[in-house]
Amino acid sequence: MPARARGGSHAEPPAGNRPDERASCVDGPGGLRGLRRVRRVGADSRDHPRWARLSRGEVPGRRPVARHVPGGSDQSGTGQPAPGDRPGHHVDLAAAAHHGVTVTHTPGSNATAVAEFTLAQLLALTRNLSAHNEAAHHGRWSGPAAPAVELSELTLGVLGLGRIGQALAERAAALGMTVQGLSRRPAGTAVRRAESLGALLASSDVISLHLPLTPQTRGMIGRAELALMRSGSILLNTSRGGIVDEQALADALRDPAHPLAAAAVDTFIHEHAAFTSPLFGLSNALLTPHVAGMTRRAMAEAALRCADHIAALLAGRPNGVPVATP
Repeated sequence: MPARARGGSHAEPPAGNRPDERASCVDGPGGLRGLRRVRRVGADSRDHPRWARLSRGEVPGRRPVARHVPGGSDQSGTGQPAPGDRPGHHVDLAAAAHHGVTVTHTPGSNATAVAEFTLAQLLALTRNLSAHNEAAHHGRWSGPAAPAVELSELTLGVLGLGRIGQALAERAAALGMTVQGLSRRPAGTAVRRAESLGALLASSDVISLHLPLTPQTRGMIGRAELALMRSGSILLNTSRGGIVDEQALADALRDPAHPLAAAAVDTFIHEHAAFTSPLFGLSNALLTPHVAGMTRRAMAEAALRCADHIAALLAGRPNGVPVATP
């Protein structure tokens, strides 16, 4: 159950006893719950009276509610991926509309955080940091079996050129990487476009996924697509677990003859309490628990935007506020 973000308890009040809820905010890590973290990350609430008033519930006549679920593909609490990954996909938007609750979110608040994390994944894999760290902790002085590749020698293929994809492309280019991409819609970016998914996979040393989970993208990267990748290539996924066939990915990583050499995965089909994956135990799979967007700045930004959106909606100023609809 998504958490209520008010000053004290996070428990939902019993049905029929709830206050007049008319604004709801859905985002990645943060939500209005993040307002309590703002003081710890250097943003003094005294400088932002509207945010402080909202965090204390001091909005005349109405109480804003922040709906926050960590940014995983499993938002239902069952371990199953949500049916769609548009904003508010873990909220019953039809029910919200029926009860007059507007659902908003904070797109792009974690773009820099995820882009930086993706580069960290890539560097960890190309320099084999996990193995070197483990060997050193066991007192073994073991150098690399072969010289590592530098990022400037690699071509990065970005699948999805939204805010995060563009942020990654800019940073990768600054590090000397050749960058190309594929997007479902035109984007205001100078990234060279691949003609097709197959062309992107076949001509990139690294593929990074930055797509929403939709009926069109579910299972987009399966056995056939993985087989198209360059020899020695790397797959990075910080988007949604359901986009990649995890069993096909695990089988590819176990096969020394497969062109895919390694993968870094931050999002899974089954997450949180139901976390399980066929990737467990694979030395060439770098696994993290959906933490790419969890930086102090990103969480504070999400919290503050969420507060601003709710304040604007409750004040009757909806222009410019992103709203999720059924």
